[in-house]
Amino acid sequence: MEIVAKLKKLRVSPRKMRLVVDLVRNVNVINALKILKYSPKRGSFFLKKLLLSAISNWQNKNKGLKIENSNLYIKSIFVNCSSTLKRIRPAPQGKAHGIRRRFSNIIIVLADNF
Repeated sequence: MEIVAKLKKLRVSPRKMRLVVDLVRNVNVINALKILKYSPKRGSFFLKKLLLSAISNWQNKNKGLKIENSNLYIKSIFVNCSSTLKRIRPAPQGKAHGIRRRFSNIIIVLADNF
């Protein structure tokens, strides 16, 4: 059985978020929570919340089962680019440089058998 959880329009750039996602890809859920707890990256906090949401979705579908007894692991997780805010920053000689503030979408899929 596969469980899906999504996080949309997260205010972390996809490039920075992929560094965190690569740490927990194809890892057991319990180990992934431990990795994210001690990771210094800003995106690890948001990814941990998303993983806990996916675990909650799994528990709602499988009433009576405990997370410790299951072989639940992260089957796939990927980050896509969402919308981009465009801003202007003043530059010398009356010019302006553009700034792009990127948002990201994260999709996580959990599966039972490893």
